[in-house]
Amino acid sequence: MVIIESYPLAVALCLVTMLCWGSWANTQKLAGKEWRFQLFYWDYAIGVLLLSLIMAFTAGSYGIYGRPFLADLTQASASAIGFALLGGVIFNLSNILFVAAIDIAGMAVAFPIAVGLALIIGVITNYISRPEGNPVLLFLGLLGVVIAILLDAAAYKRLSADRKETSKGVCISIVSGIAMGFFYRFVVKAMVVNFAHPAQGLMTPYTAVVFFSVGLLLSNFVFNSIVMAKPFTGKPVSYRDYFKGNPGLHLIGILGGVIWNTGMSTSIIASGAAGPAISYGLGQGATMVAALWGVFIWREFQKAPKGTNRLLTLMFLSFIIGLGLIIAARLA
Repeated sequence: MVIIESYPLAVALCLVTMLCWGSWANTQKLAGKEWRFQLFYWDYAIGVLLLSLIMAFTAGSYGIYGRPFLADLTQASASAIGFALLGGVIFNLSNILFVAAIDIAGMAVAFPIAVGLALIIGVITNYISRPEGNPVLLFLGLLGVVIAILLDAAAYKRLSADRKETSKGVCISIVSGIAMGFFYRFVVKAMVVNFAHPAQGLMTPYTAVVFFSVGLLLSNFVFNSIVMAKPFTGKPVSYRDYFKGNPGLHLIGILGGVIWNTGMSTSIIASGAAGPAISYGLGQGATMVAALWGVFIWREFQKAPKGTNRLLTLMFLSFIIGLGLIIAARLA
């Protein structure tokens, strides 16, 4: 299978993760307002699984190192499979709640609470599990990214000053952030440490991502079905509504899943050389990528009050400093 041993190349893959995780939601916007998120999300989940299988039968099956996908699949222990499936279930819950929190409380509430909690919890738990890198630089970099997320929230809040923070939205954001902070850890727990010479029972990153994706899709029949019948906002939608969608809408949703799981796959593959804490921490900088889309493509801040550009400048500066410190943590 294809593995990454070079730290600079691992960092480059983490930047791909950041780009993908910060960009996939654009496909939801492309699907249009008439195509509800719950319907879009079914195609998204299918796209996640499709990409994992493509990666498993290509990069996960060729090369002189590691175990090919099918051989790895047959030797995986029940506990390893269970951890990867659980990671998919936890992520799916967090992602659905995250979008619901944005609908209810707005980005000014959802982003700093959910993504901030996920970033802090994810880096800490993954570092405790595999303490790789200079902890001072790593956590200073983490602080820089958290400050950037808070500045991003402050900028969005200036766009929607009349939006009230509801207790429901805050609670959903907290639950989403906690879940999002733990899902990566379970996927890593299902994986071997040495990708080139994998131990028995545990899985290679490609196989782990496949089971993660299966867990996401299967749990969708529970979580998304509930949100379809009892949405946090708007009217209920049915499975019949899903099948009324045209092929273009379904392809856009599948593309969204492919983009997100490209980021997940590169992050997991990079974790061998970079360490899970650094790999996850860099990936969660996706918030800044999403902000870049909002500023330069969707023009969300075109009518923002005076002083918003200063917040955005400080946000990007804080993010770049934090990113640099996280990268340097592995070199120190």
